[in-house]
Parts: sequence; structure tokens; C-alpha cells
Amino acid sequence: MSEFAASRPGNAVAEVSPPPRWAVRAAYASALSATVGFIPLHAVWALGIPLWADKGKFREWYAVGGGPYLFVLSGLALLAGILALSLVRPWGLVFPSWTPLLAGYRVPHRTLAATASAVSAFLLLYTIWAAAQTINDFNDDGVFSPWIVVYGIPQFLVWGIGLAIAAHSYRRRTSSGR
Repeated sequence: MSEFAASRPGNAVAEVSPPPRWAVRAAYASALSATVGFIPLHAVWALGIPLWADKGKFREWYAVGGGPYLFVLSGLALLAGILALSLVRPWGLVFPSWTPLLAGYRVPHRTLAATASAVSAFLLLYTIWAAAQTINDFNDDGVFSPWIVVYGIPQFLVWGIGLAIAAHSYRRRTSSGR
């Protein structure tokens, strides 16, 4: 921790053990799934390209806000990737120097762990819902091909499970002595 961080009021950071290798791998798998696994396909759609979609239905859906919606989802996926990495990187303990107004302050550990757990739970519940919906009503009547779940379900499982594992490790490492 920098001298500046140590000089901030209320900034005593207890010694936190480094994350175990399995937690680091889970966090990076989650971050990659959120960014490399999610963003490219959604960016293609956000740009108006109907890849694996019914062209007519896609254009209609896109015209009523589909593009901005997908850009927002991609931004949220990027934030989820950063969230996953923060659970195993030093900037998950103390805000780095490039963060305005927060640089050097301690990260609220319970809030970070709770956020990661909540996002993970949401992702896993969404995955179960999407799988059930697809099994219940597998047809080509929608905007996107129902076969997209063959890619989407495993990708979301990696994202959600990896985030849950990293959050669990982070919670255990940062709660000792508190």
C-alpha cells in the first residue's frame, strides 16, 4: 500500500492473504466470460447486424431500442468483468491511484463481496430461467435463434460460477479479524 493510502483517515487495512490459485482462475474465467464471451456477439447485434437472428424481426426489435439496450448490457458485462477481477487483485482492497476521489481509500469489503454474490446469483438464476424457457418453448418464432443457448448457457455458467467462487474466496480472506 502506498504512503498516501496509509495516510488516509480510517484506512488501516488488515493484512489480507493473497487469493488462492483456484480463486484467481475462477475470477479470470468469469471476467473472460463476461467480456470476451458476452460482449463481442452483443456488440454485433448492437451495431444492427442480425447474426443468428430472424432479419425481419431483428430489424423491428432493433428499431424500438434493441441497439441501445445491447450497448447497456455490454457495458454492464464489462463492469462485471472488472468486478470479478477486483476480487483477486490489490485494487479490490484499496482503491488504486487512478480512481478519482477514492484513491488510497480502503474498498468496503462487505459491499464488494455482497455485490459479487448478488450478481452471481442473478446470472445463475437467469441461466436456469433461460434454459427452462428454451426447453419449454424451443422454436424459431423469436428474434434470435433458439440454438444460441447452446453457446449462451455454458458461457453464463462459467461467468456466474466463476464469480461465485471468487466472491467466496474474497469474503473468507477479507472477513478474518473483522
